[in-house]
Amino acid sequence: MRFADLRVGLELPTRAHTATNVSLFMYNAAVWNPHRIHYDAAYTTEVEKYPAIVIDGPLQGDWLSQCVLNWLGDAGDLTRFAYSNRRAAYLGETLVTGGTISALDASARTAELELRVTNERGDVTTPGSATVKVRA
Repeated sequence: MRFADLRVGLELPTRAHTATNVSLFMYNAAVWNPHRIHYDAAYTTEVEKYPAIVIDGPLQGDWLSQCVLNWLGDAGDLTRFAYSNRRAAYLGETLVTGGTISALDASARTAELELRVTNERGDVTTPGSATVKVRA
């Protein structure tokens, strides 16, 4: 990737993510998150009253950062990253990460990115933004 090839409106490649009980258990073990809404279906639905096991918000943020880093590769550096979880997502849903170049600064060779995680209904569950600096 070269900075000269980038354009405002260019879409980053999308990627579908379908969490499983095992992947959520492993993620939460790795981040030392013991909250049962991420692995215990009976507790989640009967006590917390969610419709199903909840996909972690930070996991969705991790998927967004992967979206940027996979697209950027060795062509530059991720210099700023932010996201916020706006809607719950549940086990069984397929979530899709993606993004768009929203601004370019040729003198700094930076690109501003608008990022998103969308659910199967097209609702944005996790919007985000990032800045990348492209080397060439």
